Amino acid sequence: MKMRLLAAVSVLFVLLAGSCSSESVENANIPIYENAVLVEQELLGIVNDHRNDLGYSSLLFSKIAYDYANSHTDYMIAKGSLSHDNFSSRASSISSEVNAEYVAENVAKDYPDAITAYQKWLESPNHRKTMEGEFTHTAVSVKKDANGKFYFTQLFYR
Repeated sequence: MKMRLLAAVSVLFVLLAGSCSSESVENANIPIYENAVLVEQELLGIVNDHRNDLGYSSLLFSKIAYDYANSHTDYMIAKGSLSHDNFSSRASSISSEVNAEYVAENVAKDYPDAITAYQKWLESPNHRKTMEGEFTHTAVSVKKDANGKFYFTQLFYR
């Protein structure tokens, strides 16, 4: 009886462990959307102005983080929802490429402009903590979906 119970529990564990993974790295069929470069630049400037007002250093632009932020923004648009899916993979890749010791991200969608996204992040304790964190580099990706709605991804690292 104990052996059957142990076997049943083991099978159940394997099934649950395999089905609970929400992180898929399959991005082969995700379209690439056009960047809203002016919105990206504005949001980066707003975040750096906020940091400077608090006495923190400005974040430097990172092309590597920008590439990963763009890929994630495209992924969210294709999925049609906000997510941090595959963040551990992005963070690991960034860490190995630039020797970063810590990576974080903020995401948003459906805000009409950079200032609104920034204000909503500022109102959220976790997003605010990220914007004000001990980071040295960042990149912001902002793109519109087919309905004209903005999606935002900002990656940070040190």
